[in-house]
Amino acid sequence: MRAIAALAFALVAAPATAQDKPAVPAEKVEAAVKAAFPNPAPEWQARLHPDETMKACSAHDNAPPPALAEAIQARERAKIEYPADGQFMGDWRRGERLAQSGYGMRFTDYPPRNPNGGNCYACHQLTKQELSYGTIGPSLLGYGRIKEFSPEAVKAAYEKIANPHATLPCSLMPRFGSNKILTIEQVKDLVALLMDKDSPVNN
Repeated sequence: MRAIAALAFALVAAPATAQDKPAVPAEKVEAAVKAAFPNPAPEWQARLHPDETMKACSAHDNAPPPALAEAIQARERAKIEYPADGQFMGDWRRGERLAQSGYGMRFTDYPPRNPNGGNCYACHQLTKQELSYGTIGPSLLGYGRIKEFSPEAVKAAYEKIANPHATLPCSLMPRFGSNKILTIEQVKDLVALLMDKDSPVNN
């Protein structure tokens, strides 16, 4: 739903050119959003309105100028919540199940009946066994081996999953940790899927 709100904002913020139609007036966008979601549950209300980062990314077509990109990166890095035990890897088996699951964050998933999933295969290749995967994001096949299983890469993977804007401002990847889509333990399980030597990602 944040994507819908961000798209709506982009329609308002996008500058018009001689070949383009004028930007849609803000009041029309707001009316369209309200008509599409007339009675959202209270916990969904905030998702109808893009936050500061989404507004900035939409206004600049996901290519903010350097100073703004730095501001986004700093703001989003400050939102990352790290594991209390200092351990960034969980269980890759649970991580694989999360990568396969697209459950959560939809109206049909309310009230929640299952844990949210990461739906990672929608955008990434991860294992040789999975033949159906998206290509919006880069292939992550062999990710741990490529990174030589280094502790620095493990932490970087955690930060990327928790809040990708802290690494790449205006990333298309969801802020799984900072937006509470996944728990800290779930993020750790996905890191293990990427970085564990025994994970199918690395075999």
